[in-house]
Amino acid sequence: MNNAIISNQYGEIKIVDRKKISLTGIKKLVSFNPEEFLIESSLGVILLKGNELELIKLDTTDGILSIKGRINSLNYMDANKKGESSFISRLFK
Repeated sequence: MNNAIISNQYGEIKIVDRKKISLTGIKKLVSFNPEEFLIESSLGVILLKGNELELIKLDTTDGILSIKGRINSLNYMDANKKGESSFISRLFK
C-alpha cells in the first residue's frame, strides 16, 4: 500500500575489547585499508585508526558497518573553521 522511507539521523558505536567495532547510521564507506577507515555517517565523518583492520560487514541500506582488528582511535572530523579546506577535499587532491 504505502511505502515509507525511514531516515535514521542517529548513530551508535559499540566497541568490544578494542578488537571489534560496530557502527550504525552509516551512509558511506569513503575509503579503507588495514590501518585506517574513513566513514561518512549521519552525524559526520568518522576516522577510525588501528592495526590489521578488516571489514566484516557493510550494509548501506540499513546503515550498518562492522570492523575487526586492533582499534587505536576513533575521531569525528568536525566542520573546519573558515578558510580551511575540508579533510576529504585535501585527501583526494
